[in-house]
Amino acid sequence: MSATMGMLQSYAAKAQWRPTSEKIEESKKTLQDSSWADGLRGISAVYVMFSHMALAFARYIVAPSISQDGPSHWMQRPIFRLVGQGPAWVSCFVILSGFVNSLRPIKLCRSGQVETALSNLAVSSFRRSFRLFLPALTATVLSWFICQLGAYETARNSDAYWLSITSPKRSVSWGTAIDDLVRAVRDTWLFNPNNPYDQPQWALLYLLLGSMITFTTLLITINLTPHFRVAACLLGFFWGWNWDLKLAMVAVGIFGGILLAELHHSSYPLRFASLSPLFAPPLLIVSLILMSFPSEYQEQAKWSNFLLKWHNEIFPEKSFLDRTWPAIGSLLLCFVVVMSPHLRRTLSQKWLLWLGKISFPLYLLHGSFMRSLLSWLLFANQSLIEMEERNGSETYVVMRYPLPSKMTFVVVMPMFFVVLFTATHMWTQHVEPKFGTITKRAEEVMFGKKDVTRPPVLPVRQD
Repeated sequence: MSATMGMLQSYAAKAQWRPTSEKIEESKKTLQDSSWADGLRGISAVYVMFSHMALAFARYIVAPSISQDGPSHWMQRPIFRLVGQGPAWVSCFVILSGFVNSLRPIKLCRSGQVETALSNLAVSSFRRSFRLFLPALTATVLSWFICQLGAYETARNSDAYWLSITSPKRSVSWGTAIDDLVRAVRDTWLFNPNNPYDQPQWALLYLLLGSMITFTTLLITINLTPHFRVAACLLGFFWGWNWDLKLAMVAVGIFGGILLAELHHSSYPLRFASLSPLFAPPLLIVSLILMSFPSEYQEQAKWSNFLLKWHNEIFPEKSFLDRTWPAIGSLLLCFVVVMSPHLRRTLSQKWLLWLGKISFPLYLLHGSFMRSLLSWLLFANQSLIEMEERNGSETYVVMRYPLPSKMTFVVVMPMFFVVLFTATHMWTQHVEPKFGTITKRAEEVMFGKKDVTRPPVLPVRQD
């Protein structure tokens, strides 16, 4: 590794890559800024939404080719197929969670403010639970309510795969509906989570678990020097590969995020900033290709079959196949961004920061809007027709709304996106502050920061 970096530095010297003092100062300011994480989080949320649209209206993207060793549609090829790669973008969420939650504590402990770092960890872990649970609860209640009004019936009876399987039936009575709501809220936070009213919430338990792993790891390693803390996190990173299925991807992403936070606060990004135009583009392409690894039919295309064989040789047998390469690709993507001032500036554009601001509401609300508003607009002029469906060896006939024409999509999708992004912006402006107020109030009460004792109902003798 040292020999390779020496060759790169020698090449840069010969090419007279000698940045001016202004360029060095500009790179230093850029590399101290972590707002790029918001930009990447916003992109990830949009691509998660796109992946659900692909599963609903363009399932052919799931496979890497049309048939075994056959030709590939351009949307099935690496990088282009990222619109259907939900697991890769969820991995980005996990990595960014570990990265962002580690930044301030690591900065404080590197500067010798250990007690302040410990206090920050305690407060952050408390707030994190509330800031995940309250929005998820509200989104579930909203989805449950419009489901009981029959708003999901069109989607449930459509030929759009993801919409039909994620649209629950109306409950038989309001009493049963309330019981179904309680079960949905409970099951969101149990292992193997399942929220019938908002399927994307399956990831929230793992995000919460990842946050707790972050805070616990930093609590244990807060007094270590940066080198030993990095060694401990590397141990956790490699140990995580042997964890069970989705938990392994949480461990890998979280420990990877902590390591990236350590890298962010080190001198390496600045030292190699002048070399980033050399190594960032090829590594970026490699990361996007790895993120493109399909969740099914991996053997159909040569590039995915190569990664499949490599996976079987180097990873544990019980590793989660459809998430291993996407997780590594996501981690490599974040590493490249940390090391590249140019990518950091690109991801810190105002419109990307705005996307990052609305990313969590977008993640929570897009499914409900797709099952209601989008379905109404797309299938408004469609009539139920007979369609054959298979369940194993059995074939049966069902009544479905067929997918509309391409022109209908061209007309409807822009209107849908305007309404959806307006709603998520309004949520951010008017609903999110309420969650902040509730969290602050709970913090004051439970941390004893404010006297909340009430006067007794009956007078008390003072003698």
